[in-house]
Amino acid sequence: MPGHLAMLVAFGGLPGTGKNTVARALARRVGAMHLRIDAIEQAIRGAGVLADDVGVAGYAVGHALAETNLALGLAVVADCVNPVADSRAGWRAVAQRAGCGIIEVELVCSDEAEHRRRVGARKADIPGLLLPGWDAIRARIYEPWTEPHLVIDTARMEVGQAVERIARRMEEVRAAGEP
Repeated sequence: MPGHLAMLVAFGGLPGTGKNTVARALARRVGAMHLRIDAIEQAIRGAGVLADDVGVAGYAVGHALAETNLALGLAVVADCVNPVADSRAGWRAVAQRAGCGIIEVELVCSDEAEHRRRVGARKADIPGLLLPGWDAIRARIYEPWTEPHLVIDTARMEVGQAVERIARRMEEVRAAGEP
């Protein structure tokens, strides 16, 4: 049975909006497991067992790892683009099976020039990972979110403020006894 700390925070948002930065800071702040889909997908690519399109496999591995750690009573921060309704539903199903609360967080950068600058300035921190450029990000399929979620605009909110807002929401969900 999950302990009182079990909570899933599922991030989403286009590349370059600050997901990894905020997710890492949140994981440090609340003592959660940081589960980064980019790292999982790159490991799968590096193993040479699948072709380039490893997205479904990466999310499936991420779901299994999240569920295992949630069952131990741990908080899990899932750091991923989460571009389509099916990927988001997958995280909700993980939380439901684990019997824990979930907070879905979409990061956006409302300042297009700033978002483009960030994309151009990024450096891969995972060996072999090829980061998408601005044109690829703009052409990417990214479905609008229809489920309730927290929106963080990183053009208007500093990392520390974003982390505190999400941490407060985690406490609200725990206090309400929500899964």
